[in-house]
Order: sequence, then C-alpha cells, then structure tokens
Amino acid sequence: MEKYYLVFVIILFTLAISDLIVGVSNDAVNFLNSSIGSKAAPFRVIMIVAALGILVGATFSSGMMEVARKGIFHPDQFYFSEIMVLFLAVMMTDIILLDVFNTYGLPTSTTVSIVFELLGAAVAISIIKIVSSGEDAGSLADYINTSKALAIIFGILLSVVFAFSIGAIIQYLTRIIFSFNFTKSFKFFGAIWGGFAITAITYFILIKGIKGSSFATFEMANGEILKDWVLHKSFAILGLSLIGWTIVLQIFMSLFRVNILKIIVLVGTFALAMAFAGNDLVNFIGVPLAGFESYKAFLASGSEPGNLVMRSLAEPVQTPTIFLLVAGIIMVVTLWISRKARSVTATTLDLSRQDEGAERFESTYLARAFVRQFIFLGNGIRYVVPKRGISWVNSRFDRDKYDRMKQEKGVSFDLIRASVNLVVASILIAIGTSFKLPLSTTYVTFMVAMGTSLADRAWGRESAVYRISGVITVVTGWFFTALIAVTVSAIIAFLVYFGGMIAIVILVLLTVLLIYRTQVIHKNREDTKQTKDKIEGTDEPLDLKNISASSKSNILSVLEKVIRNYNKAIESIVEENRKKIKNVNKEIHDLNLETKELKDNLHITIQRMEEGSIEGGHYYVQVLDYLRETAHCCTFIANPIFKHIDNNHPPFTKDQIENILSLKEDITKLLYMISELIKTDNYSTIEEVLLLQTEILETTKTGRKKLIKSLKKEALSTKGSMLYLEILNESKNLVLYVINLLKSQRDFCQFQNDNNPV
Repeated sequence: MEKYYLVFVIILFTLAISDLIVGVSNDAVNFLNSSIGSKAAPFRVIMIVAALGILVGATFSSGMMEVARKGIFHPDQFYFSEIMVLFLAVMMTDIILLDVFNTYGLPTSTTVSIVFELLGAAVAISIIKIVSSGEDAGSLADYINTSKALAIIFGILLSVVFAFSIGAIIQYLTRIIFSFNFTKSFKFFGAIWGGFAITAITYFILIKGIKGSSFATFEMANGEILKDWVLHKSFAILGLSLIGWTIVLQIFMSLFRVNILKIIVLVGTFALAMAFAGNDLVNFIGVPLAGFESYKAFLASGSEPGNLVMRSLAEPVQTPTIFLLVAGIIMVVTLWISRKARSVTATTLDLSRQDEGAERFESTYLARAFVRQFIFLGNGIRYVVPKRGISWVNSRFDRDKYDRMKQEKGVSFDLIRASVNLVVASILIAIGTSFKLPLSTTYVTFMVAMGTSLADRAWGRESAVYRISGVITVVTGWFFTALIAVTVSAIIAFLVYFGGMIAIVILVLLTVLLIYRTQVIHKNREDTKQTKDKIEGTDEPLDLKNISASSKSNILSVLEKVIRNYNKAIESIVEENRKKIKNVNKEIHDLNLETKELKDNLHITIQRMEEGSIEGGHYYVQVLDYLRETAHCCTFIANPIFKHIDNNHPPFTKDQIENILSLKEDITKLLYMISELIKTDNYSTIEEVLLLQTEILETTKTGRKKLIKSLKKEALSTKGSMLYLEILNESKNLVLYVINLLKSQRDFCQFQNDNNPV
C-alpha cells in the first residue's frame, strides 16, 4: 500500500515540474510585458533581471503554501486516500488547462485555475462521502472552507476592478505631470518620481513580503527575529529608502547622464518577477508539496489510508527553502527557453501598444456599444470643462513633440507608462501576498496595463473597438477558466476515485498526448508567423527592390493556398465530403486573416519607404487589394458548398459534375501559369495566360446559359442549381482578380526596372 501511494507522490512531483513549465509560460507576460514593450534594455538584460527576481521571490512564497493545504477545504474532514485523489485531479487539470490557453496565446490566471480546481475536486470527493454515508446535502459546508474560498474569489474579482481603475488614474496623473515630452520636466521631478517608485516597491515587496519568507524567522546577533526587526524599523527604512534612492537617481541622471526611467523599469521588472514568484509559486508546487506532507504523515502514522484523517494539513508549515529554490531554478530555465511565453506576451502588448496597426481581435457588438457611450460621455465633458482647460490637458498628451514609438521599431509604449505598469502592479500584488490572499498576478498586471493604455489615449477612435473586444475576450476566457477548472477537476476526481490505478495511467497518457498535440499546434503557428511577412523583419528603410520581393513572396504564398483550397472545395462538393470542406473553410479563414493583416500593415510599409520609392507604392497597394479579393472569392465558393453539404441538399447532376471538374482543371492550370510568371519575373508569355483566361470566362458563360435552359426543361434541384451558379460566378471573379493581380505585379516590376536599372 505504501508503494501504491508512493506512485501518487512521484506522479504529483512530475506533474509539478510540468506545471512549473506551463505556468511560467503563461505568467511570464505579467512581469515581462512592460520592459519588453518599452524596450527599457536589451532582451537578454531584461531576462536576467526577471530571472533574479524569480529566484529571490521563490523564497518568499512559503507562507502562501497554506492556501493549497487548507484554503479551500477542511483537511480534517478527509482521509489520506481521498486527499491524494483530490490532489492528483487538481494537478492534471491545471496542466491541461494552462497549456491549452498558452497554445492560443491567451493569458489566463494560474491562481484562479488552482483555486477552482481545488474547489471542484474537493466538492467531488465531498459528494462521494456524503452519498456513501447518507448525509444531508447541506453538510457539504462541513467539507468546504466556504468563507475562505469566497474571500479568495471576491479578492480576485475585486482586484480586476481596482487594478484597472488605479492603473488608469495613476497613469493619467503621471502623464499630466510629465507629458510625452518629459525630457525637461524629468530633470526636476524625475529623481523624486524614481525615489518614490522604488521606495513603494521596497515597502510592499521587501517589508510586506518578508512575512512569508523562509528567512523571516532568522535570529539576528542581538537576539531579535529578522521579521520583527524589519517590521519594527519599517518607517525608518522607508524614509531612508526615499531619501537614498532620490539622491542616487539624481546623481545618475545629472552626472552620468543615465536614463533613470530605464533603471526604474528594470527595478520594477525585478520586483514584479519577485512578487510573481512569491505569490504564484503556490499555484505550481503547493499541491504536490501538500501531497508529499500527507504521504509523510501517512508513513509516520502506521494507519490505513482510508482511516487516517488529514488533520496535519491544518497545522502551520514552513516549506523547506531547497524546494523553493529548485522550483525557482526550473521557472528561470523555462523563462529562457519557452516559445509559448512569447505568444502570451504578444497578446498583452498588442492590446496596450500606443500606435495603430493590425489588430489581433475583431470588433464585437459590446465593444462598439462601449465606444459609443464613451464618445457620448466625452462630448458631454467638453460642454462642461472650459476650452482652455481641455486644450492644456490635450497638450500634455501630444505625442508629436516626442514620440519614441515612431523613432525606434518595436517600442509599444514609452518608459513612463512602463514604470507605472510595474509599480502599480507590484504594489497591488504585494498587498495581496501580505494578507495571504492569492490575487491573480495575471488579472492584476493585465488590467493595470489596460487601464494605463486607456488613460494614455492608446485606444483611439481607430483602434478602441478592437482593443476593447480583445479585453472582453480575455476576461471572458477568465470566467471560462473558472468554469472549466471546476468541472474538469471534479470529473477527473470521480474517475480516479472509482477507476484507481488504471484510470490514473490512462489520464496521465491522455495528458501527455494533449500537451504534445498543443506543442505541435503552437510550433506550426509560430513557424507560419515567422515566414509570413518579411517586411516587419527588418529595421532598414524599404526600397523598391525590397518591396517588390516582399510583394512577390506574398503573391506566391497566397496563390499556393488558393490553388490547394479551390481544388479541395470543388472535390468536396463532388464527393459530398463534409469533413474536407470544413477543413477547407478553416484554411480559407486563415488565408483571409493573412491578407487582411498585410493590408492593415500597409501604412507601416509606406512610412518606411525611401523617398524615391513612394511612387512604386501605388502598385504595392494594388497587389494587396487583389490578394484580398482573391481570398474573398475562395470564401464565397467554400462557404456555400459547406452549407449545401451540411444541410444534406441533393448532389450535382452528372453533367454539372463534369463541367465543374473541367472548370477546376482549367483554373488550376491558369493559377500555376500565373505563379510561374511571377516567380521567374518573366512576363513574355502573358498572352498565353490571357488566352486561357478568355476560354475560362467563356466556359463560365456557357455553363450559366446551359443551366438556365436546363431549369426551363428539366426538374433540377433548386438548391443544387443555385450553388452551381454561385460557383461559376465566383470562379469567374477569381479568374478576373488573379489576372489583375498578375498585371499589377508585372507593372510593379517594370516600374522597378525603369527606376533602378541594373
């Protein structure tokens, strides 16, 4: 029996390592987005600072471990055998849930995940106990620590509102003080701002955080405990910190010409990484450590697993520092090698960046309603506030005088906003840690970033509706996190309880398989992204040669996908293959997103063009327009086919199938010919292409006439005939657009040759 539960412990620690890896991939956005978004330092320096913060913060998380042991349920109501099932269900659910969110680049909360997973598994085991013992349903409250669970949940939800509001208010006031052109004002107030920021971090991270540190009980030379001494001298430490940092930063700024905002951002990155490790480490290793402690109590007791009541989990515990440091090292290594961490970070940066560009999320009704209300509110404020006051405030938000975002590629927002993000988030998270409330670092940092971007007028009329849609999508995902966590952990708890070791083996294998599958999906998405638009891969000015090469690459990529999906779409209606056309629709949807992104980034390309290349921009615009329309044609062909098959409408007639397959062969041949001409930049045989185009257009015209005559004479399927007619029309449009695409690229090449003779 001991070996049986030893396997449980081994699985728990194996899952803990996996959970650390998956969890850091999710939470790296929390402490990296501000420093990366503002480019406060080279990427390697930022990572080193964050890694040091994680290692230090890991030793501060011991006090938070009690949440996993007794924060959600009453351990003295469960037997050892039941507790181990509960913990195993929680860890399996946590890994699966976080990995899926990471794969799709959506930041979710590891804290909310672990809290609701513990709740779901505990409720499942409690229900089993209640049913087997014949107790009343109301006795569930005896098993679940409802007051603590509700306090944690309420604290998490409240943190969302507070984080957004405080972030917006502090950023607005800070921008009013310093403006975007903060060079002059920072000479006078910069050191004070920096001193206050670092002092706030010192107080809420060092002084408050030391309460949970494994070093807190260290006895000093005078016999006083370290924690008591620090708390007793807190005001003196604060005063010295404010004065000391203000003087040091003023010296750095005045004598050494150091940009102290970069120092503030890096210190904030260290602090937030430290707060993350101190607050969130429990989410990854709290449950396995609780399982290990339970196993040790089981070995020491000599009792049967089904008879040992786990009162020991309710006792205070001090986690060995070695466990915390090992966990910290694993987190640091993951931070350096995880590609998924970059994806999650990109989502937050896209929603908070200062400039316009391609938006990750589509517009929604709710977002549009929010924007209309804010516009109405803004118009009302203009009637109340004097024009002179509005003009002065607007001058503080004028980016034209100093806009680093336009001067340096990759800067999403300036250092002022980055410092506010880090300081406010660090303070809020540290407050939660000091009260042993596991606030969600993801919720806090994300909502602070959204609040500061709103206050900084990053959400203008051009982007607001898309940014708000993104925020709504992410927040909705958080609620789904809670729902899924409760449900899945409860189901797994039931399966493990009744299925025993067989169920455990099957569930572990399924977990490994799912993680492997999401890794493949993420890798394919990242590879596609890296090969997609080469324009954004360089910081150099764009000349005609670069733009023409990029145009050719885009055309060939799109045409390859059009050929593949057009053929599959026609084959699917002939074969009545629902699965094939469903997959085609997914690919065409991705193709439309790709062409849309190219067009949305058009202004970036034009801004980076050399002065002598501007005239050629006209041809590049034409190419993008025709690429977009070509992708739309594929949509207008594939969607009706899917609806036709999905609704089980009658198939095409034999003549219709023969005609549509013949048309498919001709259009495929045309597309391949166009691809070859563009690939070789040899347009001498373009007349052959135009001749084939004429034949195809005549074929579609003839096909329409035949259909109309047949409808008059024969009893043909109305739905099938309308679909056949639609395919003919959209195939004709497809041919017209790709021919125009060919001509535009030909003219582009000719213009390039005329203006850049070899």
